Amino acid sequence: MRAMGFDVGTKTVGVAVSDGLGWTAQGVETIKIDEEAGEFGIGRIRELVAEYGVTSFVVGYPKNMNNTVGPRAEASERFADLLRDEFSLPVELYDERLTTMAAEKMLISADVSRKKRKSVIDKMAAVMILQGWLDRKNG
Repeated sequence: MRAMGFDVGTKTVGVAVSDGLGWTAQGVETIKIDEEAGEFGIGRIRELVAEYGVTSFVVGYPKNMNNTVGPRAEASERFADLLRDEFSLPVELYDERLTTMAAEKMLISADVSRKKRKSVIDKMAAVMILQGWLDRKNG
């Protein structure tokens, strides 16, 4: 069982993958996307799915603090539907409220420069999303 996790942003998608046993999440990369043009990096995701032998997907679901679904959560729903259609693998939405903020705080506390943080924040958030899902599933 190897899961792939995603943090879907407006310009990039952070990608993480679990180890073969489904215990730990590692960051893989950040894929540039163009939401307006409908380009979500599916070609690159296809390569990563084959490389890692992925059997399921976890997509961060950024609901509002009052539990409503806003534009970013709707974008995650569309991305999840796209993954289902393209890969015919299980896809779960995982409530990721505050994940990106937590990832940024972690990078700041590790004294990572602002420029470097910007380049790794989505990948780090994907790791936190996937690790949270793995912990819940294995707990």
